[in-house]
Amino acid sequence: MSMTSHVKNTLVTTAAIAGALAATTLFNTTTVKADTTSSAPVTTTTSATKDTAIASAQAKVNSASAAVVSAQAAYGSASTAAFDAAAKTAAASASAAATSAATSSAVANAQAAADSAATAKSTADANLAKAQSNAAATSRAKSMTSAAVVSAQSAVASASAKASDADSAVASAEAGQTVTANLMKSDDPTQASAAQQYFATKTAIVKLLPSGQVQITIPLTSGLKFLKEVSYNGVDATFTKTGDDSANITFTADPATSYTLAMTMDITSVMPFMPIMHEKALLAVDTTIFNGLLAAKSDADAALTSAQAALSTAKTNAATVAQVASKAASAATAAATVASDAAVAATSAATNLTSAQAANSTAQAALTSAQAAQSAADATLATAKANLDSANAALTSAQAELKSAQNIVVVTPASSAASSASSTASSAGSAASSATNSAASASTTTVTSAVVATPATTKKATSSTPASSTTAKTLPQTGNENQSALVALGLAILTLGIYPMMKRKHA
Repeated sequence: MSMTSHVKNTLVTTAAIAGALAATTLFNTTTVKADTTSSAPVTTTTSATKDTAIASAQAKVNSASAAVVSAQAAYGSASTAAFDAAAKTAAASASAAATSAATSSAVANAQAAADSAATAKSTADANLAKAQSNAAATSRAKSMTSAAVVSAQSAVASASAKASDADSAVASAEAGQTVTANLMKSDDPTQASAAQQYFATKTAIVKLLPSGQVQITIPLTSGLKFLKEVSYNGVDATFTKTGDDSANITFTADPATSYTLAMTMDITSVMPFMPIMHEKALLAVDTTIFNGLLAAKSDADAALTSAQAALSTAKTNAATVAQVASKAASAATAAATVASDAAVAATSAATNLTSAQAANSTAQAALTSAQAAQSAADATLATAKANLDSANAALTSAQAELKSAQNIVVVTPASSAASSASSTASSAGSAASSATNSAASASTTTVTSAVVATPATTKKATSSTPASSTTAKTLPQTGNENQSALVALGLAILTLGIYPMMKRKHA
């Protein structure tokens, strides 16, 4: 391209821009870049795609708007229902209060009468229970005293038999019993004593003494000539000869299971060189078999005496209790009559109280029902409010989507932009004229984003579109707009004047 053509195109373009700037400034409208910071970012597409996006977004807005209308209707209906329920609750509450006030005196009187009757019945029942208990007790006492007489008679017989048995046991013990007895080493009770050979029977005769002690006799079958002494607890035992070389050795002790005996043996007659031997032997014999016999006899005798006294007392008591039981039975009968009358009075008073309370119960039931209905209505209202909020949110989202669709920029094909850039000076004059005409109608337009395409690049510029655009901004005037407009207009005129001169020069 020649330098002349380049200058020509530059001047034409400058004139067009200057004219547009003057027109828009004079008519109080300034062109700006699209607001890409609010709502969705501006995208580029074809006109058909933008129309489709706008239609889709508009459909969503319409649907969301319908949902909002529906939710508002539901919310209004729920609000009305909640208001009605609250009014009904208030009315029921007032009715319950009025009913309570109207019947309070009657209820109080009926309650007092019922309480008094209940107290009287309680007292009568207590007296009856006491009288019946007393009658039952005296009746039992009568039976018991009668049984006590029989029992006392049986006890006397039993005590007499036990006393006889105890006497027999003591008599037998005093006569003596033969028991097993062994002489063992005192230092090793598992080994037989050296003297055991002289007590061949390995027995002992045990007798009970009146003092409670026992007399123990151990038969010495041989060795009398060797056994010189036997003692227990330092007391010598008694030797009673039963033959030339035998004897019964007797000592007294308390009942036990073993006794340590001190023995002295002299065998020098057969073994002259052996010294006299002193040995301690353990006599293993159980003499506790008589323990308690004397105490048992004493107890049996005492029991017999007591049983005989109890029998006498039982007979006296039986006669006395029989009279008391008769009087108690009569008192119980009288108390039963009083209790029956009190029960009738209490039932009547309770019935009267129930009747007096019935109106209050009905009013309270109505209030409870109204409160439940109000709670349900409030819950429905809360749900409707939530649905309305959700519908509004959906509508806001749909509107934002519609706004984004309307902000989509339609791309102008690159070839068309290149042709426009290489237009003639007459086209530039037309552009300036068009800019002037646009300025004349700028008071009714706003600014939207557009794209000016050139062969090499695609740059954003601005153009005027009808006022329906949703992203245009009209900038306020600051007082210098008229001066700027005049400068721009002058620049346009100067450019248009220079162009013909250059054209003639190069012709």
